[in-house]
Amino acid sequence: MEWSDDAIVLSVRAHGESAAILDALTREHGRHAGLVRGGASRQARAALQPGNSLHVVWRARLSEHLGNYTAEPSRARAGALLEKRASLAGLNAFTAIAQAALPEREPHGSVYEAALVLIEIMVAGEFADWAPLYVRWEAGLLDELGFGLDLSQCAATGATDDLTFVSPRSGRAVSSAAAAPYRERLLPLPQFLLGSQNAVTPDDIAAGLKLTAYFLAERVLIPHGRQMPQARLRLEEFACRESE
Repeated sequence: MEWSDDAIVLSVRAHGESAAILDALTREHGRHAGLVRGGASRQARAALQPGNSLHVVWRARLSEHLGNYTAEPSRARAGALLEKRASLAGLNAFTAIAQAALPEREPHGSVYEAALVLIEIMVAGEFADWAPLYVRWEAGLLDELGFGLDLSQCAATGATDDLTFVSPRSGRAVSSAAAAPYRERLLPLPQFLLGSQNAVTPDDIAAGLKLTAYFLAERVLIPHGRQMPQARLRLEEFACRESE
């Protein structure tokens, strides 16, 4: 079997003396691992850094085998992402969530396309520029996995305006009026997730990260015996410090 695809490096780990196992998010084949022969060499290590883009060819005798990758670099971003503490935290959170939440070999083209946009903005922008997009990426990931939030109307009244909270039980929006008696049990809904044109504040970003983290944990990770990755927790801590 053989196929070729575009990919974003998620992680690389050594295998034997000279090879490496590459875990990548591909456009058409989902999150997919493969063996890179010579992947431990200096030249290969430079290309196989998280956040970099590659064009890969995967070959295996049977589809269920690990298979072998040959990889050609197409866009190097790792160096620029490592230069800033915020972008490094964002990159680490993105790769950790992609590996923890995405099933192997299950195509999710929209998740890949959104990830490309996200990491390009991480390279060029500051935390305030890409953090709202990161939250939207996780919300899109939830939707792709069948656990999308319903922010179209209030779960209690059907109202479509003044939506300010999300029910942790249903994942549906709740208006301020309907939320009043039990708002302590609800999750704040940052307005940028509703398409608001208002400026995004550090508090909005922190609330957005808390919101998507809750549903990723409860609906995707914990049911499969997984915990929220430490890299994702560190990004949320970073956002909380920015909002202080």
